[in-house]
Amino acid sequence: MSIKEALALTHLRSAFKFEKTINWFPGHMAKGVKQMRDQLRAVDLIVETRDARIPLSSINRQFESIVGSKERLVVYNKADLAPASVQRMVERELKNRTSNQVLFTDALGDNASVKRILAVATANALANPVKFSQYSIMVVGMPNVGKSSLINALRRVGVHRGKAAPTGAKPGVTRTLSCKIKVLDSPAIYLVDTPGVMAPHIHDPETAVKVALTGGIKDDVADQSVLADYLLFRLNRMSPAVDYCSVLRIDRPTDDLNDLVNMVAARIGALRKGCELDVEKTLAFILRAYRDGKFGHHCLDDLDEASVDAFFAANLLGPTPLSRNQEKKAKRAEQRKRALEKRALKSHQT
Repeated sequence: MSIKEALALTHLRSAFKFEKTINWFPGHMAKGVKQMRDQLRAVDLIVETRDARIPLSSINRQFESIVGSKERLVVYNKADLAPASVQRMVERELKNRTSNQVLFTDALGDNASVKRILAVATANALANPVKFSQYSIMVVGMPNVGKSSLINALRRVGVHRGKAAPTGAKPGVTRTLSCKIKVLDSPAIYLVDTPGVMAPHIHDPETAVKVALTGGIKDDVADQSVLADYLLFRLNRMSPAVDYCSVLRIDRPTDDLNDLVNMVAARIGALRKGCELDVEKTLAFILRAYRDGKFGHHCLDDLDEASVDAFFAANLLGPTPLSRNQEKKAKRAEQRKRALEKRALKSHQT
């Protein structure tokens, strides 16, 4: 029986129910934002790195206010983990909504795409060699979208040298702005790595789960069980059907996380003392399989015109949504205002 036929016999959820907000904005990110603003005047080009698996969800609205009118190149990294159709759809949907240039890269293995980034910077620098005696690029993006990997690739391709920026599979590896890193000799092009900066508040729970599932938020902050359950929900709804049973080497598809954990734990021997299932180890195994691309190339964002319009309306247009702390402060301020008005009215009446 094919996975498609097996899924047809499985009772699947029609929606993923999760209403809790996931926020992760530690102190080094706030410091990084301030440092970005302070150094922006000395920067000639902003390279904003996003994740091709979540081309909409990896947009950080905070960068809009930081970058302002500065020239920006949007680079969708990890393109090797996303379907080829994503590039065409993203370029089509963003063309009429922004004026930014868009490129897709695989910083770990595609030198041609890395060279295109250098070509943009080189053309800008050569257009005005007097002004740009040293052309400066600042690389920004949300955590774990591959900024440091992109910098190392630019350095490897441009000046044939090794790693200059630390990398890691977990978010938060880069915690401060780096010194200038040379990536091309002629013309002289330098760039600066920055800490991954999460949006202070992601008001849509599903968007936050997507960011966490792709590694942008620490698993202990997001809850591995929620991420694995959302992954299972998405795998069961993908078209064409994903044969995750073969990847995980389990007997049948399921739409129940506990059922999935039991089958996978038995297969990988994830047991604690007393033959108790090691749930954490099993969940980590499932999430790692997704992040390593074992389930194939997939995009977690819907990229049809209506979905993109809805995303832009909710996340990038109108006033910036307040974080929970900001909402609490605004509520307390409103309460104090009403109390003062009530006191003033009472005093006037007496």
